[in-house]
Amino acid sequence: MTSAEKKEKLEQACSLILEAIGENETREGLEKTPHRFAKAWLEMTQGYETDITSIATTFTGEEYDEMIVVRNIDFSSFCEHHLLPFTGKAHVAYIPKKKIIGLSKIPRIVDMFSQRLQNQERLTMQIADMIEKLLDAKGVAVKISGEHMCMKMRGIKKANSQMETIAVRGLFRSDSRTRNEFLQSI
Repeated sequence: MTSAEKKEKLEQACSLILEAIGENETREGLEKTPHRFAKAWLEMTQGYETDITSIATTFTGEEYDEMIVVRNIDFSSFCEHHLLPFTGKAHVAYIPKKKIIGLSKIPRIVDMFSQRLQNQERLTMQIADMIEKLLDAKGVAVKISGEHMCMKMRGIKKANSQMETIAVRGLFRSDSRTRNEFLQSI
């Protein structure tokens, strides 16, 4: 499907939503909403279009074999169950074997997976699995803290609730000291 076709379908979907809730999309303030909605959704879900090979620069031959941690990576995503946003911070660590990854590439990997319809558990695992695959690292750890609008705005309506998920691979799974070092560093 072309970008123009996607945009048109999103505009139609927005018009249907506005109609279903009793709004008049031709009133001032809403007349350009379907267009803005489509443009926003295409931007916020661009993770489906991201090619990992275009964002993942790795370097071989490095002798560094200690933990590398990137903390406080902001992300936004959409809950696949309600299409409501969730936001948070990702913390990613790895212990290289022979490859390291460019510093900005870890946040790009977080963006690639978070800019899709998601659940936080899968998001955490996808980030860990991708870094493990790209680097063949001795270990990978990912911790995500998220705030979900589906918990805050509807249903149980718990405004201060947060969800935390952790995925560990390699040394972070087999060595509790390594795992604890990661958790203390973040």
